[in-house]
Order: sequence, then structure tokens, then C-alpha cells
Amino acid sequence: MSAHTGHRRLVARTLALVLGVTGATLVVPATSATAAVPGLVRIAAVSATNSASFRSVTATCPAGKVLTGTGYEINGALGEVVVDDLRPNGSTISAPTAVTVGAYEADPLAGNWNVTAYAICANPLPGLVRVTTVSPTNSNDFHSTTATCPAGKRLTGTGYEMTGILGEGVVDDLRPNGSTISAPTAVTVGAYEADSFLGNWNVRAYAICANPLPGLVRVTATSASNSTDSRFVSAACPAAKVLTGAGYEVVGALGEVVVDDFRPNGNAGTAPTAVTAGAYEEDAYPSTWRVQAYAICATR
Repeated sequence: MSAHTGHRRLVARTLALVLGVTGATLVVPATSATAAVPGLVRIAAVSATNSASFRSVTATCPAGKVLTGTGYEINGALGEVVVDDLRPNGSTISAPTAVTVGAYEADPLAGNWNVTAYAICANPLPGLVRVTTVSPTNSNDFHSTTATCPAGKRLTGTGYEMTGILGEGVVDDLRPNGSTISAPTAVTVGAYEADSFLGNWNVRAYAICANPLPGLVRVTATSASNSTDSRFVSAACPAAKVLTGAGYEVVGALGEVVVDDFRPNGNAGTAPTAVTAGAYEEDAYPSTWRVQAYAICATR
């Protein structure tokens, strides 16, 4: 037996004896070292419930946490209310910590309704920032713009804002790029006039970006494609991954469909792992359409 072999066996036996004595406390840092988003939770805030034509609410991350993604839910309107703002705070030099959701009635609605804002929050992530781009301002029927993460950063969440149209515009696309094997780096926002609108307006895309996270990917789920009035679909993260943010896309409706629900699961004590996108026809629409949900997922 060589001296090196004998030394290795002695060390192994000594370690076994130490573990046998202490019994309980062997700290293995590998799991925490590979966790992409420690402390991930979903926070909800609900607006007043009434029949006013505009509603706004802000969901704010708990102290010490930052915003990685956003979501919303309209309750009681069934396609008659459009979300005008899904606006994370923050900047190119400061991490976002809250999201504001603002919604307007597309047509006068006699019933009571409310809006819920969802903030996906985590312990501080290295390099987390919010970047934004804005489309041209004009009276065109369709506006689109893409917000791209700075070099070396990856997309964790999305947002948008329409300006100048006050309930007459519908966001058809909130589409992160990426795939099941590549991390997203940008989000494209596309919006249509719901009805003919003569004024000038624009749409803004928000990208929430961080230094690369382990296992970051984009997962897609697609609803049935038909001409029924509503459609719902959920995109779930793969096993051992959690949801940092999300997106959606309506295909085939060209502004005639309203995404009523953009709802991450989870709660204030549980990490989200999936997102549900639900959409209604704003007016009767005879053609075939579908909705796609996008989940942005990273290692748990």
C-alpha cells in the first residue's frame, strides 16, 4: 500500500468518525450555490371593487426583496376591460421592487369589477435592472416595440405600458424570446386599436433583466384554436424549476381579444411554478384564434 493511499484512507476514516460524533450538522453548500432565485414568492394586491371606468393598483415586494416578474387578473369584466399598464418600477441602474397595473373599461360596463396586480419577488439578484423601449407615436392601428437586455444579462420578467389611448388599445403580444434550451434576452410588445381610434398613441415594452441565472429557459403552452368566446392555457415550469416571470400572445385575433388573466400561481410563502393566460373576445369575433402562455423558468 502506498503512503498516499494510506493517507486517503486515514482521512476518510477520521471524517467518518467526526460525522459519527457530531451526527447532525454536515453543511452541504451545493444546493444553495446552484439555486437561481432564492426567496422567490408571489405577492398580490387588489384594487377597489366598483363600477368606475378606471382602476389601478400596485403590488410591492416585501422589504429586502426585488421584482423579477409581473402579472395581473381582471375580475368581473369578462373581456370588457383592457389592461393599459403593466409597469414595473426601477431603471437601468436600480432594481425594480414593485409593479403597477392600470385598467380601463373598453366599453361602458354597468357591473362592479376590480384588478389584481401580481409581483414575483426574490432575494436580491446580481445585476437586476429594468430596461425599456417605446414605439413610434402616431395614429397607426398597430404598434410594436422590443426591449432587449443589456449585453451579458438575461430576461427574468416582462411588462408594458400604452400611452394616449385610454382603454381603446389591446396588447396582443407580450412575447419573450428564448426556448426550452436557450435563455430569453428580450420581450416584444405588440398592441392593436380595439376600435377605430383617431388620436396618436404608443406602446412601451419593459424588460426585467439580471446576470445569467442557472437553468433559465422559456416554456410555451398553446390553447385550442377555435372561434369560441374565451380561451385559457397554463404554461408550467419543468421539474426543479421556478417561475421568475412570464408572457403571453394572442394569435389570429388582431385586437379583437382581451387577455383578462395573466396569473402566476404561488403565494406570499410559496414560489410560483406556472402561469395561466386567459382571454375573451371583446366583441363577437367569428374567426379562429388561440392564446399562448410563456413561462420564464430558472433552477429552483
